[in-house]
Amino acid sequence: MDISAFNPIILTPQADPAIELFEALGFERRHQKDRAEEQGFTSNSLKDANGFGVDVALVPQMPQTMVAIRMSVDDFDEAYELLTGRGFKNAGGEVTDTGTSKAALMMSPTGFAISLSQHIKE
Repeated sequence: MDISAFNPIILTPQADPAIELFEALGFERRHQKDRAEEQGFTSNSLKDANGFGVDVALVPQMPQTMVAIRMSVDDFDEAYELLTGRGFKNAGGEVTDTGTSKAALMMSPTGFAISLSQHIKE
């Protein structure tokens, strides 16, 4: 299993204040992906001049802001099995599969979260 992205992600019902904060810290918005219809959120990727990245995802249904680690992999099923084998639970109870991506929010036994995803390339 190869990891193609590994960085913090802020899942929040109010993305603009977080985005504005990171822009004030020198981060620039590099990519925005609107997944509101199929997955219920909009994701913004920001990077600074040193290459540090942070994602801010607008998730209207979240009751409060949560910080997780975003981990994109080339084999979702292998990563999912590795995490569940170490006690992680799927916080939403399901895997979102749009045909072009798979995703799940995985909670560790001690409470930290990994936003696991695979972008499926044709």
